[in-house]
Amino acid sequence: MSPERKRCTAQDVRRRLGPDRVSERRACQVLGQSRSTQRYAKRRPTDEAKILAEMRRIARRRPRWGSPRIYDALRKRGWKANHKRIERLWREEGMQVPEKHKKRRITLGGSENSCVRRRAARPNHVWSYDFVEDRTEKR
Repeated sequence: MSPERKRCTAQDVRRRLGPDRVSERRACQVLGQSRSTQRYAKRRPTDEAKILAEMRRIARRRPRWGSPRIYDALRKRGWKANHKRIERLWREEGMQVPEKHKKRRITLGGSENSCVRRRAARPNHVWSYDFVEDRTEKR
Protein backbone atom coordinates (compact mmCIF):
# COMPACT_ATOMS: atom_id res chain seq x y z
CA MET A 1 0.00 0.00 0.00
CA SER A 2 1.39 3.42 -0.93
CA PRO A 3 2.09 6.06 1.74
CA GLU A 4 -0.69 8.22 0.27
CA ARG A 5 -3.24 5.40 0.67
CA LYS A 6 -2.03 4.69 4.22
CA ARG A 7 -2.37 8.40 4.99
CA CYS A 8 -5.95 8.43 3.74
CA THR A 9 -6.77 5.19 5.56
CA ALA A 10 -5.42 6.49 8.88
CA GLN A 11 -7.42 9.71 8.51
CA ASP A 12 -10.55 7.74 7.60
CA VAL A 13 -10.20 5.42 10.62
CA ARG A 14 -9.76 8.39 12.95
CA ARG A 15 -12.74 10.18 11.42
CA ARG A 16 -15.05 7.15 11.67
CA LEU A 17 -14.07 6.04 15.17
CA GLY A 18 -13.44 9.51 16.49
CA PRO A 19 -10.10 11.20 17.20
CA ASP A 20 -10.68 10.80 20.95
CA ARG A 21 -10.84 6.97 20.60
CA VAL A 22 -7.98 6.38 18.13
CA SER A 23 -4.85 8.48 18.23
CA GLU A 24 -2.77 9.31 15.19
CA ARG A 25 0.12 7.44 16.81
CA ARG A 26 -1.95 4.25 17.14
CA ALA A 27 -3.43 4.44 13.62
CA CYS A 28 0.05 4.88 12.11
CA GLN A 29 1.45 2.04 14.20
CA VAL A 30 -1.27 -0.35 13.03
CA LEU A 31 -0.77 0.63 9.38
CA GLY A 32 3.02 0.50 9.65
CA GLN A 33 3.57 4.10 8.67
CA SER A 34 5.78 6.67 10.36
CA ARG A 35 4.06 9.74 11.75
CA SER A 36 6.31 12.08 9.78
CA THR A 37 5.05 10.43 6.60
CA GLN A 38 1.49 10.77 7.89
CA ARG A 39 1.93 14.51 8.41
CA TYR A 40 3.75 15.13 5.11
CA ALA A 41 2.05 17.72 2.90
CA LYS A 42 2.88 18.01 -0.81
CA ARG A 43 4.14 21.37 -1.94
CA ARG A 44 3.57 22.16 -5.59
CA PRO A 45 5.67 24.85 -7.28
CA THR A 46 3.87 28.10 -7.99
CA ASP A 47 4.70 28.09 -11.72
CA GLU A 48 3.10 24.70 -12.37
CA ALA A 49 -0.16 26.16 -13.70
CA LYS A 50 1.79 28.37 -16.12
CA ILE A 51 3.89 25.45 -17.38
CA LEU A 52 0.73 23.35 -17.87
CA ALA A 53 -0.91 26.16 -19.85
CA GLU A 54 2.18 26.46 -22.07
CA MET A 55 2.32 22.66 -22.51
CA ARG A 56 -1.33 22.63 -23.62
CA ARG A 57 -0.72 25.53 -26.02
CA ILE A 58 2.21 23.70 -27.65
CA ALA A 59 0.30 20.39 -27.74
CA ARG A 60 -2.65 22.05 -29.49
CA ARG A 61 -0.36 23.44 -32.17
CA ARG A 62 1.67 20.23 -32.47
CA PRO A 63 -0.63 17.28 -31.61
CA ARG A 64 1.90 14.66 -32.80
CA TRP A 65 4.51 15.79 -30.27
CA GLY A 66 4.95 13.78 -27.10
CA SER A 67 6.39 14.88 -23.78
CA PRO A 68 10.09 14.78 -24.87
CA ARG A 69 9.50 17.20 -27.73
CA ILE A 70 7.26 19.38 -25.58
CA TYR A 71 10.11 19.48 -23.05
CA ASP A 72 12.54 20.65 -25.76
CA ALA A 73 10.09 23.33 -26.89
CA LEU A 74 9.65 24.57 -23.33
CA ARG A 75 13.43 24.75 -22.82
CA LYS A 76 13.82 26.75 -26.04
CA ARG A 77 11.18 29.20 -24.79
CA GLY A 78 13.13 29.79 -21.59
CA TRP A 79 11.32 27.57 -19.09
CA LYS A 80 13.52 26.04 -16.41
CA ALA A 81 11.93 22.62 -16.00
CA ASN A 82 13.31 19.13 -15.51
CA HIS A 83 12.34 16.52 -18.13
CA LYS A 84 11.05 14.27 -15.35
CA ARG A 85 8.78 17.05 -14.13
CA ILE A 86 7.40 17.60 -17.63
CA GLU A 87 6.79 13.85 -17.99
CA ARG A 88 4.99 13.77 -14.62
CA LEU A 89 2.76 16.71 -15.55
CA TRP A 90 2.10 15.13 -18.96
CA ARG A 91 0.89 11.90 -17.31
CA GLU A 92 -1.10 13.61 -14.53
CA GLU A 93 -2.99 15.70 -17.07
CA GLY A 94 -3.77 12.60 -19.12
CA MET A 95 -2.18 14.12 -22.20
CA GLN A 96 -1.22 11.73 -24.97
CA VAL A 97 -0.34 11.68 -28.62
CA PRO A 98 -3.38 10.68 -30.70
CA GLU A 99 -3.14 7.46 -32.68
CA LYS A 100 -2.23 7.73 -36.31
CA HIS A 101 -5.11 7.17 -38.67
CA LYS A 102 -4.41 4.75 -41.47
CA LYS A 103 -4.81 6.20 -44.92
CA ARG A 104 -7.62 4.82 -47.02
CA ARG A 105 -6.51 2.74 -49.94
CA ILE A 106 -6.77 4.56 -53.21
CA THR A 107 -8.45 2.66 -56.00
CA LEU A 108 -6.36 2.82 -59.13
CA GLY A 109 -8.95 3.28 -61.81
CA GLY A 110 -12.54 2.19 -62.02
CA SER A 111 -12.64 0.55 -65.43
CA GLU A 112 -12.57 -3.14 -66.26
CA ASN A 113 -8.78 -3.02 -66.54
CA SER A 114 -8.16 -1.41 -63.14
CA CYS A 115 -5.36 -2.47 -60.81
CA VAL A 116 -7.70 -3.13 -57.88
CA ARG A 117 -7.80 -6.71 -56.67
CA ARG A 118 -11.13 -8.28 -57.42
CA ARG A 119 -12.86 -11.55 -56.63
CA ALA A 120 -13.79 -13.94 -59.38
CA ALA A 121 -17.49 -13.87 -60.19
CA ARG A 122 -17.30 -16.86 -62.57
CA PRO A 123 -14.67 -19.28 -63.94
CA ASN A 124 -11.93 -17.55 -66.02
CA HIS A 125 -13.05 -14.11 -64.81
CA VAL A 126 -9.82 -13.15 -62.98
CA TRP A 127 -6.40 -14.26 -64.18
CA SER A 128 -3.02 -13.93 -62.53
CA TYR A 129 0.55 -14.91 -63.28
CA ASP A 130 2.67 -16.89 -60.86
CA PHE A 131 6.23 -15.88 -61.68
CA VAL A 132 7.77 -17.32 -58.52
CA GLU A 133 6.53 -20.85 -59.18
CA ASP A 134 7.96 -20.90 -62.71
CA ARG A 135 11.29 -19.49 -61.58
CA THR A 136 11.92 -21.87 -58.67
CA GLU A 137 10.78 -25.07 -60.35
CA LYS A 138 13.63 -27.49 -61.18
CA ARG A 139 13.49 -30.08 -63.96
